[in-house]
Amino acid sequence: MSPNSKLPSQESINDSFANRFRDCTCNNTKKLDFKELDLGSPVSTLTIRPSINNAGTTTTTPSTSSSSSSGSVSSSKTIASSTKLPKKPENGARNHSGELSGSSETSPAKHNTFRSSNSHLGHRRSVSAGVPLIYSGSSFGFTASNGASSVSSSSGSNLLPSGNICPSGKILKTGLTCRVANKTDTLGTGTANYGHGSIMRGGSGGGATKLGSGGGSGACSDPEELKKAGNEMYRRGNFVEALGLYDKAILLAPENAPYRSNRAAALTAIGRLGEAVRDCEEAVRLDPGYARAHQRLASLYLRLGQVENARQHLCFHGQQPAPTELQKLQSLEKHIKRCVDARKIGDWKGALRETDAALTIGADSSPQLIACKAEAFLKLHQLEDADSIISNIPKFEYCPPQPKFFGMAAEAYVLYVQAQIEMALGRFDNAVSVAEKAGLIDYGNAEIAMVLTNVKMAARARNRGNDLFSSGKYSEASSAYGEGLKYDASNPVLYCNRAVCWSKLGMWEESVEDCNQALRIQPNYTKALFRRAASNGKLGRWAEAVKDYEVLRKELPGDNEVLESLRRAQITLKKSVGEVNNTKFGEVEEISSLAKFKAAISSPGVKMVHFKAASDEQSEDISPFINMLCVRYPSIHFFKVDVEESLAVAKAESIRTVPTFKIYKNGDKVKEIIRPSYQFLEDWVRSYSL
Repeated sequence: MSPNSKLPSQESINDSFANRFRDCTCNNTKKLDFKELDLGSPVSTLTIRPSINNAGTTTTTPSTSSSSSSGSVSSSKTIASSTKLPKKPENGARNHSGELSGSSETSPAKHNTFRSSNSHLGHRRSVSAGVPLIYSGSSFGFTASNGASSVSSSSGSNLLPSGNICPSGKILKTGLTCRVANKTDTLGTGTANYGHGSIMRGGSGGGATKLGSGGGSGACSDPEELKKAGNEMYRRGNFVEALGLYDKAILLAPENAPYRSNRAAALTAIGRLGEAVRDCEEAVRLDPGYARAHQRLASLYLRLGQVENARQHLCFHGQQPAPTELQKLQSLEKHIKRCVDARKIGDWKGALRETDAALTIGADSSPQLIACKAEAFLKLHQLEDADSIISNIPKFEYCPPQPKFFGMAAEAYVLYVQAQIEMALGRFDNAVSVAEKAGLIDYGNAEIAMVLTNVKMAARARNRGNDLFSSGKYSEASSAYGEGLKYDASNPVLYCNRAVCWSKLGMWEESVEDCNQALRIQPNYTKALFRRAASNGKLGRWAEAVKDYEVLRKELPGDNEVLESLRRAQITLKKSVGEVNNTKFGEVEEISSLAKFKAAISSPGVKMVHFKAASDEQSEDISPFINMLCVRYPSIHFFKVDVEESLAVAKAESIRTVPTFKIYKNGDKVKEIIRPSYQFLEDWVRSYSL
């Protein structure tokens, strides 16, 4: 069409393009309003101008907002070989091309898809309309001309646009290709300039491809768009999705420092601190003056307890750090120094206190400080706490280089503490394995070398002692366990094993003493408690034996061996003293007055009262069985009341039938049984004796 030819009316253009765009517009694409973590270099977007020529076909004129931008428009659709490009209208001529313009990334406008068919396509779209998501069917070269870009085919052939703009007023249906040409073009040939912004590779007919971490044939190839989508996911708290988008942006632009820094933020949010440190370090390497990456790296180092590394990045290039961050750094440094001093003099309570303070300040993910807390618990003989803490030390896929901690390589110190805890809990093989790993990491450290030697020798002695014990050589076994204690004088397992050997040899005093040593190190060590109770029983110390069995009953409530041992110890203790709480052994105390009855049942403990009558045959028949229960269950106090002689008691307790049995606990009635069978009665007595 000649520049001077008469242009079609605005109304006809609107109607024509409205019909053509009705099914092609991307109405399902969501508006994106990103609050960015980092702003990268602005990337220009394209303006697509479809124009009408005299043949009634449509051509497309993309323009860019920056002459330095490059990009491509491509799709699986094909190109015609005969359509010519229109000339640019003369100055002053009205443009009825139905222009759709976009804005650069720095514009505050929100990204939108095409408007509905009611939009006035003959006028330039306002900046707020954003960048259109357009699919096109060919690779184009763009040449700047008076601030706009013209479109030229690399082959000089006629152009048939595709995607959302279709020729001859027809709309291509999804899945169908144009028959004019059978050759499809591809992206990334390196022969054309490729644009950025919201123009993406087309996958299916006319639909806009969503940004996301799921990939797919229509994934966005613009790293800036991926970054902004990742920022939006991060803002919403969808950190895993944000991470996937940042990953894709970095694959497309691996040298971009803000992408690395943003990915570090997402990694931090999901607890992958080591990898976050690596990304921040890479961001700083790519851009040494990147302040946000330095700040983020300083914060990560503080969480890891690495004071010097944190200071280096907090005050990089003489920058003045934030007062709160500087104060946190100084406080952390103070508590770590106090912890070091306390450890040197063996003040483990002080070391525990200072470690807790450092963790509270913000070094909550420092493996070394957590290991120091576990070591303090170990030295304070709180083995369960030590084991729980060392088992929950955070493990990172990437461990940044760390300074020495207590004179050891940081990672080796953690293993050094773990080896000692494994040994104390009797896991000798694990202890040797962990100590060897620590030695490989820091082979020159004297403390680690000593622990490795002690662990190996103690484990060897334990294995030898076990073999001798299995062979019935108890004396030699006790010597072997004693040899192991030379290398680990605070090992409760070796003490308890030697106590068993002493008991097999009839050396009860030695057995009790070794059990005492084991229980000083591990107060709730049940095997040592059981062995000490048995040995005290052999020595006639039934009160001590009953005390240990009572503790074991609470620790192991379902253990029948413990319950039976406790019952025998209680019976034997009663026999040895002849009287417990004014009750003759093997006899049931009789109560005749109401005052004595109230005093008896109100005292602490469990009481059973047998209400009987001398004239009642069943009451007399069951009395010997009650005497037997009194012997069998010495923890329960048994009383009997003759209701014919103690009418006041019978009236107070509302006794109407004999024999009646009532069980009281700490002054309160908990059970009443009338004329029971022997088995039923004993079952209830047993239940209250436990």
